[in-house]
Amino acid sequence: MSEIRIRKNESLDSALRRFKKQTARDGVLAEARKRSHYEKPSVARKKKAEAARKNKRRGF
Repeated sequence: MSEIRIRKNESLDSALRRFKKQTARDGVLAEARKRSHYEKPSVARKKKAEAARKNKRRGF
């Protein structure tokens, strides 16, 4: 769970921005999207292999 502490004299907007950055960095939303429905292991392997091929083409 991402948690931030609001600094002294910090606006709500900047605190919310820091919270959103923290959750994005932690991968909270990506993990929630990934677990929103069941994915068969074979489908997960196919997606992982396709992502690897795509990254290889990009040069990563």
